[in-house]
Amino acid sequence: MNLLLENCLRLGGAVHFAILLASVQVPRVLDWRCQLALLTPFLRRLFWVYGVFIVLVIVGFGTLSLVCSGELASRTPLARAVCAFIAVFWLARLAVQFWVFDARPYLTTRLYRWGYQALTLAFAYLTFVYGWAASL
Repeated sequence: MNLLLENCLRLGGAVHFAILLASVQVPRVLDWRCQLALLTPFLRRLFWVYGVFIVLVIVGFGTLSLVCSGELASRTPLARAVCAFIAVFWLARLAVQFWVFDARPYLTTRLYRWGYQALTLAFAYLTFVYGWAASL
């Protein structure tokens, strides 16, 4: 079972980087250049800083998962705590997907709708896998 979990965590690492590839499209699709121009310079920079920090967290999760999948699957208290944190992070993101964001106005093409559904599945996969690793 540890080998299965390790492989699922490795896949989770790859999923983190796939999410980042999708995230690169967000500023263009949501027209951040025009939308953020309406904010004060401080708030505009704050928005970008928050975005960069979220990207760094996802890079960290993905890197840990690819490089340390064996350790994350080891059932040690630290491994379980890290996996629990990652699971809660993605569970919260999944909740935001359903109850905070209304993306419908932006899902104007089949590709955008498909991408949105793929992200939802990715968030659910990450929640499940890291929750599984944390619960062992």
